[in-house]
Amino acid sequence: MKRFWARAEVIDEGGRYAVRLDGRPMRLPGGPLLALHSHALAEAIAKEWQAAGGGVNGVMSADDVPLTRIAGTAQERVAPDPAPTIDALARYAESDVLCYRAEGPAALAGLQADSWQPWLAWAEGRYGAQLRVTSGSMPVDQPPQALVALRRALDGRPAFELAGLGILVPALGSLVLGLAVADGALAAEEAHRLALLDELYQAEAWGEDREAAARRRAIMADIEHAARFIDLSRTGPA
Repeated sequence: MKRFWARAEVIDEGGRYAVRLDGRPMRLPGGPLLALHSHALAEAIAKEWQAAGGGVNGVMSADDVPLTRIAGTAQERVAPDPAPTIDALARYAESDVLCYRAEGPAALAGLQADSWQPWLAWAEGRYGAQLRVTSGSMPVDQPPQALVALRRALDGRPAFELAGLGILVPALGSLVLGLAVADGALAAEEAHRLALLDELYQAEAWGEDREAAARRRAIMADIEHAARFIDLSRTGPA
């Protein structure tokens, strides 16, 4: 789309914040006005719209406004009924990448154990969820009590946080790593490295593939945007 505005700004509407483009309120694809409870998030969204497309008549795309896209998902899809999002996220605990270790080589298996086990221990200490580990690709049944504990870790989280997790968890292939990032226990970049430990090991051993590297960069950008979105959404009034 072509940029039609010169100025994006935040308006305080009595405890909620709106973003206006040349005075016109921003609407979501479904029609409602974008309404934000965090001034910091509203400012960040206004800044990405101010930069998008360069200037009036510049060309922009949805990729230029990642925080807006997540906010729209949170407001239009997650907030009205969080249960489907929670259900989808909770299912990742059944096949969390941290639980599936390589059968070989021994160096990779050892690296996975040293790098991943501390985060499974974190999940047990933080949420009481003790997940089982296996070698190879055969599925392992996780203890029902661990799955219940991790679902409980999602219950009650704000819609905006769940929307961010809706990007983090699939991108990482791990509910444990996603929760660790959301809880501020793990940096987004390190979570990405941990999730792709096998792939990075193979790239170092056999050489880099351009397409794989480009895909990793795109995933890393999504993870960083989601982590930043969660952090900004927790910041209250200015």
